[in-house]
Amino acid sequence: MTARPDIVLVLADDLGFSDLGCYGGEIETPNLDRLGRAGVRFTQFYNSPRCSPSRASLLTGSHPHQVGVGILTGDERPDGYPGDLSRDSVTAAEALRGAGYRTYMSGKWHVAADMTAPNGSWPTRRGFERFYGTIDGAGSYYQPVTLTRGEQDIEHEARAPGFFYTDAISDNAAGFVTGHVAERPGAPFFLYLAYTAPHWPLHAPEEDVARYRGRYDAGWDRLRAERLRRLKEEGVLAPSWDLSDRDPLVPAWAEAEHKEWQARRMEVYAAQVTRMDAGIGRLLDTLERLGRLENTLFVFLADNGGCAEEMGDDRPGFIPRHPTMPASTRSGDPIRYGNDPAIMPGPEDTFASYGRNWAGLSNAPFREYKHWVHEGGISTPFIVHWPAALGSPGRLCTAPRQLVDVLPTLLDVAGAATGESREGASLLDLLHGREAPERTLFWEHEGNAGVRRGRWKLVRKHARPWELYDMTGGRTELHDLAAGHPDLVADLSAAYDRWAERCGVIPRDRILDFYRRTGRPMPLE
Repeated sequence: MTARPDIVLVLADDLGFSDLGCYGGEIETPNLDRLGRAGVRFTQFYNSPRCSPSRASLLTGSHPHQVGVGILTGDERPDGYPGDLSRDSVTAAEALRGAGYRTYMSGKWHVAADMTAPNGSWPTRRGFERFYGTIDGAGSYYQPVTLTRGEQDIEHEARAPGFFYTDAISDNAAGFVTGHVAERPGAPFFLYLAYTAPHWPLHAPEEDVARYRGRYDAGWDRLRAERLRRLKEEGVLAPSWDLSDRDPLVPAWAEAEHKEWQARRMEVYAAQVTRMDAGIGRLLDTLERLGRLENTLFVFLADNGGCAEEMGDDRPGFIPRHPTMPASTRSGDPIRYGNDPAIMPGPEDTFASYGRNWAGLSNAPFREYKHWVHEGGISTPFIVHWPAALGSPGRLCTAPRQLVDVLPTLLDVAGAATGESREGASLLDLLHGREAPERTLFWEHEGNAGVRRGRWKLVRKHARPWELYDMTGGRTELHDLAAGHPDLVADLSAAYDRWAERCGVIPRDRILDFYRRTGRPMPLE
């Protein structure tokens, strides 16, 4: 019988469905590709369409609205969500620690309303024995705000020569594992490794960006088609599925201006992903050297789809100057803010995003982006690697599942009591290649809503009509069938309404009215 495994849960930030090599991408991700091709890759795994709700759901096995984080970490009471991880919920760290696991976290937290004063929603008070990372949700990779060890502010450590946040997250994770084996080699551990990469701003060392020079000169149209072809070759997508249309707000590459700058944006983004993959590789090397990799349940996923948010211009999705941006670099130079073709992103003195143009590549072949519950906003690569129990199957799992299923799986393999009723169900049967009952899946974020039952998905944008898609005919959501199936639309929408009421989904118009009445700015990542 296999001993209880160590558990490593890795979460990327704003990574698109097809960015990894083993999911059709041209970005170099050899370590994650190794895990994916030797483990189990899910082809229809879903997250929530925003980072805080995804983290809340991943950690608790509940829908985000049930645990206080329906949108982000802004306090919208009495009309909205508290934006704070509910004290009544039980986190993965609390449940696993109660079952005899040592618990560690390195990276981004972003489920606490108060990010400066230690409180009951901080990781160290939600079951993690050791913590290194940021309490806030976004910021400079060279000067991250709210950088914390335990409960101690350590932002000054970022001033050390060579500091880069992605590397620091990786190295502290490997250090936790090394320390654990030295101190308690007989005990299993749970490590939650939550990167900020590749969330904006576009920051990467120049040597990483250089490896991608010229790779994106072909533009988003050709590269989206190439990703579709590779996804089909990998078996992740059915051969008959078509590529979604280019976003009408995105020009054809042949007509795009400032091509050198546009390509540079994606080069830096790709470099961010590769830097994260290299850090994961160092952690894998550490586990292997210590003899722990064979019996480690290693899970990788992303918190939402690629991000279309722009910075510093008048296009849809504009973000005002972000509060987590430092005023100057560590050497005192001013920060050049915004998506300006005169500013090549990547260095510490820039603060930019890759925007809608390239998010369409990250989410290929799907429609839409982070914030929305069309496939581009909620589809994540999902990799599970556990040689001691699963062997090296190199298998694709096509069953639709979502974030609420992760914690029940962790508790199942750990032999831990759930402690409470949860929304999801263990994935263990699916991981072993066995049949599992069909499940109905639900989403809501900022009034964007969806429900999936079997082959059918009902989805809408806020204040717009329901759309109906046959997911077996193509997950790229090209053919709305709602008009031809009114009874099915009524049935699925009624199921959504029952779920929303049970889970405490607050109507979007009520929250928007709150901000109009109070004049408060809406929270940003």
